[in-house]
Amino acid sequence: MTLRTVYVNGEYVPENEARVSIFDRGFLMADGVYEVTSVLGGKLIDFDGHAVRLQRSLDALDMANPISKEDLLEVHRELVRVNEVDEGMIYLQITRGAPGDRDFAFPDPDTTEPTIVLFTQKKPGLADSPAAKKGIKVISIEDIRWGRRDIKTVQLLYPSMGKMMAKKAGADDAWMIEDGFVTEGTSNNAYIVKGNKIITRALSNDILHGITRASVLRFAREAQMEVEERNFTIDEAKDADEAFITSASTFVMPVVEIDGVALGDGVPGRVAQRLREIYLEESLKKAI
Repeated sequence: MTLRTVYVNGEYVPENEARVSIFDRGFLMADGVYEVTSVLGGKLIDFDGHAVRLQRSLDALDMANPISKEDLLEVHRELVRVNEVDEGMIYLQITRGAPGDRDFAFPDPDTTEPTIVLFTQKKPGLADSPAAKKGIKVISIEDIRWGRRDIKTVQLLYPSMGKMMAKKAGADDAWMIEDGFVTEGTSNNAYIVKGNKIITRALSNDILHGITRASVLRFAREAQMEVEERNFTIDEAKDADEAFITSASTFVMPVVEIDGVALGDGVPGRVAQRLREIYLEESLKKAI
């Protein structure tokens, strides 16, 4: 198996030689943030949006950014090049670093440098996904995460558990419910369509401010589709004409079943399919 080249703290190294301290706060405290940027045709999708959100997450946690946006772009491009990624993803993680011992208090930023790691994942067929042609099934689960879901931290235990709950139930993913309303999927934003109106939860601390979400809603409005940003219940979702999710790795993915209830004809809906086409077409034009 060919070893990937990864990036760790300023150096490009074979993946089997990559090292991070056991005292790193990302490992000990989940004290870190991350981003995932898709690669199509060897080019980066929505890179600017991910770079801006990365800085927002770092600022919210009072964490220093160890790399400029320009240098970060260069690292992404170099990893795509050396690993020969045509379709796939680049994972980026920045933590508060390794102070040399475990402590709840943040280390002095003047003496403890942040840790930065990037690696690639090849995903052939990412754009032409079989799942997008048949749609996915979701279940609903209680949302018991911390209150700042808008910060893209590496605290992903409950979303991972949600994925496993879905798998155990014979579904593909879970939508989380808080106070009776859908917040989001385990790793994606959630939408329903009723009477040609696209409905999705408004931005707040309760959900991740999806980069793909922003692009898809902009494209929808440009295509004269009606968009309403508001809370919706799981029962409203089950009664919808169609539903879908968005994320950097799934783009626009139709949802055909919620808690065992088929939506519409039980096949991907017209709006979701059209938005996927538009998103891929427009994003590829702007890919860098």
